[in-house]
Amino acid sequence: MEEKRRAGRGDPLDVALALEEGRDRPGAAKAKAEAAPHEEKQRRANPEGRAKPERNASPHKHGQGSGTAIAWAEARRVARGAGRRLAGRAEELGEGALGAALARGLVALTDLPAFDSSAMDGWAVAGPGPWRLSGEVLAGQRPSGRLGDGQAVGIATGAVLPPGATAVLRREHGTVERRADGEWLRVGRPHPAPAPGQDVRRRGQECRSGEELLPAGTVVTPAVLGLAAAAGYDELTVTARPRVEVLVLGDELLERGLPREGRVRDALGPMLPAWLRALGADVVAVRRLVDDAEALRRAVAGSDADLVVTTGGTAGGPVDHVHPVLARLGARLLVDGVAVRPGHPMLLAELPSGPEHLIGLPGNPLAAVSGVLTLVAPLLRTLAGHREPAPYAAPLTADVAGHPSDTRLVPVVFDDDSAARPLHFAGPAMLRGLAAADGMAVIPPGGARAGDEAAVLDLGLVGGPAWGSGV
Repeated sequence: MEEKRRAGRGDPLDVALALEEGRDRPGAAKAKAEAAPHEEKQRRANPEGRAKPERNASPHKHGQGSGTAIAWAEARRVARGAGRRLAGRAEELGEGALGAALARGLVALTDLPAFDSSAMDGWAVAGPGPWRLSGEVLAGQRPSGRLGDGQAVGIATGAVLPPGATAVLRREHGTVERRADGEWLRVGRPHPAPAPGQDVRRRGQECRSGEELLPAGTVVTPAVLGLAAAAGYDELTVTARPRVEVLVLGDELLERGLPREGRVRDALGPMLPAWLRALGADVVAVRRLVDDAEALRRAVAGSDADLVVTTGGTAGGPVDHVHPVLARLGARLLVDGVAVRPGHPMLLAELPSGPEHLIGLPGNPLAAVSGVLTLVAPLLRTLAGHREPAPYAAPLTADVAGHPSDTRLVPVVFDDDSAARPLHFAGPAMLRGLAAADGMAVIPPGGARAGDEAAVLDLGLVGGPAWGSGV
């Protein structure tokens, strides 16, 4: 499993570009040398490498998208920096907190364990044996008194260790003899006598009161719930879930039945809400709208969500109304087209009132998924307080054709050696490849060869639990 390697923190395309720089391609060294002075100038102008949304943001021109497509990695950085983390709120310790991010670090409210306890069923013993037996301590009970040397008491796993006890003798390692003067415990052959502290869980062994167990931004999983409960919490302070409304646009879409007479089934209406919830969103509504500009304007202006996500209508066709509606609403475009295939005509807009942001996804299903990975996921992570997941890289098992100037996102499945095998059925309108995929490989302009390493976007959220790992 060595081939699939964590590539460190940062944007997945940064990883892909770093990998690409190490490849021995014809002319690569010359191109790199020619680009170096320009890259150094950019680094001096922007030493932290942060996206500058204002450079791409402009009031919308009426009619259709007129912005220049920006690089895929830059689009992700713009989306990630477009919002601010929402306020924290208290959530009862339970399933309602799953998938939310901790708004503050989880600090232990007590030592763990909170007291010295037995790690095994057996006997708590004091000093060297043999030991005279008297009584028993079960989990949840308090010891009746202090043990003196040569004394022992039966003890259950998790029970409080009596004062004076020096070790625990496992039940399978001891033998009990009944004499006239009582019961005596000896170590059974061939086992050695217990060393001091053996099979004892010492107070504070896991953590001390006040110690940070998990940092802010950690996604609440079942294990986090268990740790919080053990540490003494009854509720958690988590970042509020971003409220998202999905508007599915298109006269041609059917909600039920087989495609017919030029109409197709709506694939995004059933798919997007579950995906958005897995990204930490609270999907407040999914509405289907006909291709009508005024209906779209009313829906967007009247939404009280933090983010509106539309599907379709982002290009320049006769019924593509997203750009004109944004112009009427006075929106500011932060992203208007991305140099990625599929999904080129996606957009991110900042609204002056109502919902703070709108993301327009293309109507083709795989292109819309590309928009989710490019714009929706980074913005939702920021709003929900989720940390950026570490990307990983995997070698490709086959050549992958590239676009001359755009990044490609290609569904892949991992083989037994953790190499990424590109899947067929990866056209903009297709979901067959994605449905079988383990991830989406990031293919730089010009393509990639078999054996080249590619950054891979994790798709565990698609079919996984709501507390998933991120995309």
